[in-house]
Amino acid sequence: MYGNHHAEGSNGWPPARWKGSDDSDTERDYRSTTRSEASSSRTGVRGMNGLSDPDLRHNGSMTDIPDVSPIHPYWARSDILPVMIPWRAAPGKIKTAHAALVLCLNIDVDPPDVVKTNPCAILEAWVDPHTMPSMKAIEVIGQNLQHQFEGLNPKITYKPVLDPSKDDLKKVCVTARKQAVEDAVLFHYNGHGVPKPTPSGELWCFNRNYTQYIPIALQELQSWLRSPCIYIWDCSSAGNLLTSFVKFAEQRDSEAKLHGGGYPEGATPFSECIQLAACASDEQLPSCPELPADLFTSCLTSPIDIALRYFLFTNALPSHISPDQVMQLPGDLKDRRTPLGELNWIFTAITDTIAWTTFPREVFTRLYRSDLLIASLFRNFLLAERIMKNYHCTPHTYPSLPATNTHPLWASWDLAVDACLRQLPELLKNVEPGVEKELSLGARSRRQGSQSGANASGDKSYIYTPSRFFTDQLTAFEVWISRGGSALTKPGPLSLPIPLDQLQELETPGHLAPYSINVDTEHHLVPRKPPDQLPIVLQVLLSQPHRLRALILLSQFVDLGPWAVHLALTIGIFPYIARLLQAAGQDLKPVLIFIWARISAVDPSCQVDLYNNQGYKYFASALSGQDDARQAHLPNGSEHKAMCAFILSTIARDYANGQNACWRERVFDSCFDHLDEGDFLLRQWSALCIAQIWDANDEIKVYGVDRGMQDKLIALLSDDSPEVRSAALYALSTFLGASGSSDLEKLGGGGSGTMYQLDERIHFRMEVAVVTGAALAIKEDASPMVRKELLVLISCLVKEWRGYFIVCAWIYWEEDRRWKEGEETQHPDDDVAAIAVTEWLDSFADDEDYRAENRVLLSSFFTIFSILLELSVDPYQEVATQAQTIVDYTMALLLESPFTRLDNTTLSFPPAQHTSKNALNSSRHRVSSNTSVQSTQSSAGGPPRPQLTRSETMTSTFSNGVSNTLRRTSSFANVLRNLAGNIAFPAGEEGRSSPKPQIAVQERTEIVEGVSRPPSPNLNFAQYASPYSRPDSPHEEYPGVSRSPVDSPPSTMDFLPSDVMEALMEEDMERLRARRRVSDRRHNGHHGHHGGGHHGHEPHFSGGVSPSGSTFSVDSSVILGLGTGVGIRDVLPLKSRFYDWCCEYFKEPQMRQPEVDEPGSVQYNYQVWRQQRNEHVMEDTEKQAREAPRCRWDRPVKTIQIKGLPLSLAFHAYDPHLVIANEADVITVWDWIKGQRLNQFFNGNPRGTSITSLHIINQDVGGIILAGAADGMIRLYRNYDPNLSVGPVQMVSAFRGLNEVIQVRRGSGIVTDWKQSNGTLMVGGDSRIVRVWDAHTESQVMSCHALASDSGISSTFLASFADGTVKYFDRRLEEDDAVVRSYHQHTSWVQNAKWHPTLGAHFISASLDGEVKLWDVRGGDSPLDTWDVFPHGLSAFDVHEETEVFAATSSLSASNWRAQRTDVQSLASHRSLGSLTTSLSIPPPRENVAPFTPRTSSLIFHPREMVYGAGFWDGSVRIMGCKLPSVV
Repeated sequence: MYGNHHAEGSNGWPPARWKGSDDSDTERDYRSTTRSEASSSRTGVRGMNGLSDPDLRHNGSMTDIPDVSPIHPYWARSDILPVMIPWRAAPGKIKTAHAALVLCLNIDVDPPDVVKTNPCAILEAWVDPHTMPSMKAIEVIGQNLQHQFEGLNPKITYKPVLDPSKDDLKKVCVTARKQAVEDAVLFHYNGHGVPKPTPSGELWCFNRNYTQYIPIALQELQSWLRSPCIYIWDCSSAGNLLTSFVKFAEQRDSEAKLHGGGYPEGATPFSECIQLAACASDEQLPSCPELPADLFTSCLTSPIDIALRYFLFTNALPSHISPDQVMQLPGDLKDRRTPLGELNWIFTAITDTIAWTTFPREVFTRLYRSDLLIASLFRNFLLAERIMKNYHCTPHTYPSLPATNTHPLWASWDLAVDACLRQLPELLKNVEPGVEKELSLGARSRRQGSQSGANASGDKSYIYTPSRFFTDQLTAFEVWISRGGSALTKPGPLSLPIPLDQLQELETPGHLAPYSINVDTEHHLVPRKPPDQLPIVLQVLLSQPHRLRALILLSQFVDLGPWAVHLALTIGIFPYIARLLQAAGQDLKPVLIFIWARISAVDPSCQVDLYNNQGYKYFASALSGQDDARQAHLPNGSEHKAMCAFILSTIARDYANGQNACWRERVFDSCFDHLDEGDFLLRQWSALCIAQIWDANDEIKVYGVDRGMQDKLIALLSDDSPEVRSAALYALSTFLGASGSSDLEKLGGGGSGTMYQLDERIHFRMEVAVVTGAALAIKEDASPMVRKELLVLISCLVKEWRGYFIVCAWIYWEEDRRWKEGEETQHPDDDVAAIAVTEWLDSFADDEDYRAENRVLLSSFFTIFSILLELSVDPYQEVATQAQTIVDYTMALLLESPFTRLDNTTLSFPPAQHTSKNALNSSRHRVSSNTSVQSTQSSAGGPPRPQLTRSETMTSTFSNGVSNTLRRTSSFANVLRNLAGNIAFPAGEEGRSSPKPQIAVQERTEIVEGVSRPPSPNLNFAQYASPYSRPDSPHEEYPGVSRSPVDSPPSTMDFLPSDVMEALMEEDMERLRARRRVSDRRHNGHHGHHGGGHHGHEPHFSGGVSPSGSTFSVDSSVILGLGTGVGIRDVLPLKSRFYDWCCEYFKEPQMRQPEVDEPGSVQYNYQVWRQQRNEHVMEDTEKQAREAPRCRWDRPVKTIQIKGLPLSLAFHAYDPHLVIANEADVITVWDWIKGQRLNQFFNGNPRGTSITSLHIINQDVGGIILAGAADGMIRLYRNYDPNLSVGPVQMVSAFRGLNEVIQVRRGSGIVTDWKQSNGTLMVGGDSRIVRVWDAHTESQVMSCHALASDSGISSTFLASFADGTVKYFDRRLEEDDAVVRSYHQHTSWVQNAKWHPTLGAHFISASLDGEVKLWDVRGGDSPLDTWDVFPHGLSAFDVHEETEVFAATSSLSASNWRAQRTDVQSLASHRSLGSLTTSLSIPPPRENVAPFTPRTSSLIFHPREMVYGAGFWDGSVRIMGCKLPSVV
C-alpha cells in the first residue's frame, strides 16, 4: 500500500507518502489536481493540456457560498478504484463469413393464402418485376439484393438463391456452412411468393417444376446450416419462424447436454443464433403502394432510401419534393462531405446512440461491436421498427430487444433530414437529370463510384450547408460534463447502470476525505448515467473539422474515472484512437497522450495493440522530443512526457517485444536524460519506465551499467519526492532480479543478470555496492512506502548471496549469545565468531588488497543484515512484516547450514532466557493488526509469534574490524526459537501465496496478558511468507540440530567455522558463475537485445538445482555449504506493488476538483461549515484572550478519570477533543465538554517506554493524532472520532523519529513539536541530536545536537537541556553553526521552553527547581524577568498560545504530596490568577510510575479556549477555565 503521489504540495505531508500497503486507500486525498513535490506545486482545476481551465469548473453562482481556503491536510487518505470487466470480453462474439439470399417470389403467381390489394406494393429490391419478363426480373432482383447487402459489408460472399427447390436450398445451405467453417452464415429468406410459414415452424419453397409448394421444417434448416447463423425472415407471419426456431434450438441444446455432455469446444449452441423477423405471427406485411413490397429488407439494406421516402409521406415540406427528386439527392454514401454521405453518417450515429442508450451493455457489445454486417443490420432494424409499426406491423428479433420507435433521438433525425431536403431544390439545379426512376440511392452511389468519380466528393458544382447535428451534440456532451455530469448520485434512473454486486466496488471520489462524514447514503453513491451523446462523439472522430473538439471532450470524459474509460472502450473507441496515432497533427498530440494514458492505466493489455500497430513510436517520439521544434506546441511538456513514459512502461511491462521496441526507439536513453528533470512526476515515471524496460532483460541491463544507470538511480535516493525515491528503488530492484510483472506468482530472481562485460569479482562488488548504498540512504526514511521498496531490493541480494547472509546471521547470533551470557564472564577464546572471521581473513594473507576487499564486503553484508533486523521491528506493520519474511528466510537457511554441525557453535543449544532489571530490555509482545487477540494461538498449537523487539545499543568490535558499532535490534534467541517450531506457519501452503487485502477490524481496547497491538492501516496487503512449506511438528530436542540438508554428512565433522564461511561464500560465487555461464552461452549464440527470462527464475546450471536455486556439490569442488536451502521455501525476492499503485494516478480524475472541493457536495459543505466555525472560534477567543490575564482561572469545567498516569495531554483547537496518553501505550480520546470517552486504542510502544509527546495535526480540516514514544517512534492515527468517521482508528504512518536514543534512567523520552504552517516536525529528547522532518518530502532536513526541543516561529526554534541550558537554533544555517544563542542561567533541568504569546522574539523557560524566566533573543544573556513559582520543585509547565498567562504544577514527593498544586500566573503582572490543589488521598509510590520522564503530572493549555488541563498520578485529569465576564 502506498500513499498517493499527488496530494497538495503547498503545506502538507502528502497523503500518499504515508501509505504502507500497495493498494490501500489509507493515506490519499486531494488526488485530482496536484502531486506531492516540494519543488513543484500545481493547483487549480487542470485542463487536459495541464493548463488551468476555469470552464471545467461548475459555473453556478458562488456568491452565497464562501470559498474554502486551500487547507492542505497532512497524511490524508484515498479511494478504492473499481475493478472493471475487461471490455474485450464480448460475450458471443461472432464473425459472418458467408450469406445465402433466398428469394421465393414466383413472379406473376400469387400464393393461395395471400389476397393482394389493388394497387399494392410491388417493388422488390427497388425493382418493378412487372416491367420485364419474370425470369429476367428475378435475376435483376437477386443482383440488386446482393448489391444492397454488399453495401453493408463487401467482404462477405453473398449467394442469391432464386426460387429454389428443396434440394437446391439444401445444397446451398450445406455449401455455405462448409465454406464458413466455424464462422456465422447469414440466411435471408424472402417468402413473398409462397404461403405464409406454418405455426409448426415450416417455411415454403418450390418443386423443380414450380407446380407445388414444398414445406421445409426448421429442424432440417438447422441441421443444414448448424450454428452460428443469422436469420432474416421477410414474409408475413414471420413470427411463426422465430418462435419455432427458438423452441427447436432449445430442444437441440438440451439434448446435446443430456447425451453428449454439451457441444464440443468452440461449437456454438443453436439458441445463440440471431434472428430478425419482419412481423409477428398474426401480422401481414404492409402492402401500401408507396412502399416497396420488401419493406423490411429495404429498411435493413437501404435505410437512407426508405427513411427519406417515409419522411416525405409523414411530413409536409414548403416546396413540393417528389420521391423521384429525393432519389437524385447529390453525393456519395461514403463521402461525409456530401449531403447523402452526411445523412448516412448522421443516421449511423443516431441508431448507434439509440441502441447504446436502450439496450443492455452485453447485448449492445454482441450485436453492435462484434461484426460489421450484424451491426449494420441491427442499426437499420431500428428504422424498420419505427416505420413498420406505423403500418401495424411489429418487427421482432432474437435476442429480443426493447422498443426504440419512440426514442427522442428520432426527432433529431427528422430535423437533420428536414434541413437537408429543404436545400434539395437548389442543389438539383446544378445536377444534370438522368437518374433512373426506381434506382435507389445506394445503387446510384455505387454506379457513380464506378464511373470515375462522377459527382465525387470534390465536386463543388453545388453549395451545401452542412448539418449542425454533430456540433449541437458535442455541445450537449460538453454541457453534461461541465454542469455536474461528473458528480456522483444515488443508484436510480439517472445513475450508471451497474450490477448490484459491483456497487460496493465503485469509485466514490471524496467519500473518504480527510474527515469522513457519517452519512449512510454516501457509501452508495455511484457515477451518473453517461450522456447519450457518447456514441456520437465516436462518430465525430471521423470528421477532420470536429476531431480536435471531440477528442478534448472525450479526454474530459475518460478523466472521470475507470468506469468512463471502460464505457468509451465498450462503445468502440479503441480502433479510432489507435488510428489517430498515425495522424501528423501536432494539435492532437497532447489530448491523444492524455487519452492513451487513461486507456493504458485501465487496460494494460493494450500493450500488444500498441506494439503491433507501432503506436509506441508516437509516444517515444513525444518523450524524446527535445530536438523536435514542433514540441513547442506541447503545453506542459513535462507532464505529457511523464504520461508518455507511463504508456511506454505499460508496453514494456512483462512483454519482451515491448521492451525491445522501446529499446530500438531509444526510450531507455530518453528516460535516463529525464531523471534530471525538474518535474518530479517525469522523474518518477522515467525511473519506472527504466524498471520495466530492463526487467528480465540482461542485454539492456548490460547497457544500463555501461551508462552508469545504477549510479544515477542511487543518486535519486536523496530526491525530495518520496515517490521518486520509491521509483528509483523499484528500478534498482528490477535491476537486481525482482519481477516487475503484474503476475503475483512471478517472483523474479537471477540478480543483475549476466554482466558479461564485467569481471565476476567486479560484478559481485557492484551488486553489493548498489544495495549497500541504497540501504544506508533509505533505512531511516520517514516514508513507509520507500522503506518497503528498500526491503524488496534487499531481498534480491539475499536471494542471490544467501551464503554471506547466513554467515552474518551466524556471527550476529554468536555475538548476541555472548552478550546475553555476559561478556565479562567469558574467555576471549570463546568468541567463536571473531576467531572464525580472523581465520577466514588470514587465508588471504598473501594478498593484502584482496584481504581488505573481503573485509569490506563482509562488513557491507553485515551492515545490510543489521538494517534488516532494524526494519523487522519497524513501527509500520507492513514494513516489519516484509522484513520479518527476509530475516526468517535467512534464519531458516542458517538452521540448515553446516554451522549447526560445529562442535563449538551455540546454535545447538536452546537459548537462555535473558532477564534484566532495566524495563527497556523487556518487551510487550504484539499481535498482528489483522488478527484478533483471541486468535493468536495457531491451529498448529504453537504459541503466538512475537515480533523482534528493539533493545539497547551495544558495541561489539571483531578483532578483524569487520564491524564497528552494532545497534542491537533484537534477540536472536527469540528469532531462533520462533523458527524452530513454535511459529504457526500457514497450513498446507506449498508455494508462495498471493497477498490478499485484509480489512482492519475494530481494535480491542483492553490489555490482555500484556499483549497490545496498535491500529493498522485500512487495507494491509503485506503478508508474512514462511520459509517452510508447511508447519513442522515439535521436536523433543532443540530442532535446530535435527534439521539438516539432504544427504548431509554426520552431525559432527572435522572442519572449522572459517571453513563453513569460505564454503558458503564460494557457493554464492558458484551461483554467480553458473548465472554468467548460462548468459555467456546465450550471448555467444546470438547478439542483439532479447527479452531474456528470469521471470519465475529457473537457471540452467550444469548441475542440479535446489528448490532455492542453490547448486549442488556436483557443480563444483566446494564441499561444505552447497545444497544449503534444500527444503526451504523460495519466498524471495519480495513482490512489489509500487508500480500498480502508481498506475492508479492515471485512473483518477485530473481535470476536475475532488469531491471535497466540489461546491454543494457533503464534504465541501462540511468543510465550509468547519471553516466558518473555526473563524468564529478564533474571533471569540481573541476577545477572551484580551481579558483573560485579568481574570481568575479557577472555574472547574470537567474532571476525567483514566486508568494509569495521564502522562501526555493534547487539546484540539476547534473540536471539544482531549487526547490523553497514559504511562504505558494506551491513548484515549475524550469529549472534554461532555466528559464522554470517544475512543481508546494502543500505541504499540514497548513495555517500559511511554508516550512522551502528543499532538493533533491538521486541525483545520479534522485532525490526526501524532504520538511520539520514548523508543523514538512517531506514529500517526486518524478516524478517532466515531461521530465523524466510519470504521476503526487507523494508523496513517509511522517512522523512527530518533534513532540514537540514549537509555538513561530518568530521561525526557521523546519531545516533538509540529509546525502546521510549513509542515515540519521537530524531534528531540534522550538523544544528542534534534531532527527536523519535512512533511512535504517525508525526509530529514536537519540534525542538530541537543537533548530536548520545542519549536518556535519561522525557521528558528528553541532547545532546552538537562544541564539547564537553553539554545536558540536557526535552521537556515549549517548544522554546525545552527546554534545562534545559548542561555545558561538555569541551574537544573529545563522542563519546557515556550515562545511568548504576544511579544515577538521573547520566550519563557521553566526548570525543575521551580524557576520561570523570561528571555529576549535580541538582548543579553540574562533573563528579563524571573518567577520563583515552586521552590520545592516543578513538575509541569506550559504557556497559553493566545493570552499572557502561564501555568506550572509543583513536583510530587513523599514529603509534599498533599500540597501538590497547579498555579496560573500572569506574565505581565506577576499576579497569581488561580490555584488548583490536587487533594490526593494516598501518597504516590516510591518509584516513578514512568521511569522515562521526571514528570509526575501533566499540564497543557487549550490552543484557543481559555481553559487548561492538568493530569495527576491518581489518573484524574482536571480541566479548569477562566472566569470571563459575561459580556466581552
